[in-house]
Amino acid sequence: MPRSPAPYAARCSGFRRVGGPQPVQVLADHFDMRRPSLYEHLKVLREAGLVSEQRSGRQRIHRLEAAPLAEVQDWLQPYERFWRGRLKDLGALLDRMPDDGVT
Repeated sequence: MPRSPAPYAARCSGFRRVGGPQPVQVLADHFDMRRPSLYEHLKVLREAGLVSEQRSGRQRIHRLEAAPLAEVQDWLQPYERFWRGRLKDLGALLDRMPDDGVT
C-alpha cells in the first residue's frame, strides 16, 4: 500500500514549536508571516492529519496531532541506526588521526 507523502512534507513545519492547542492569532505571533499564509500552512497540516481544528466561538483552536509522526519515526529508524554507527566510526577515525596543526 503506497504511503502518502503529506505527513513527511508537513513535518518540516515550525508549527510543532508552539506548545499546546492555540488560536490562530497566538500561532501567528510565533511566525514571521501574514495570516493568509499561516492559514494555508495550517490547511496543509490539517490535510496531512498533523493538525486538528476546533471552533470555540469565533476562534479556531488548532492542536498538533503527533500520532502520524510515529509512522515517520518508524520509517526513519533503520536509517538513524545506520548513520549513528557511521558517524561514531568517523569520530573514532578522526580521534586517531594526528593533528597536523592546520586551522
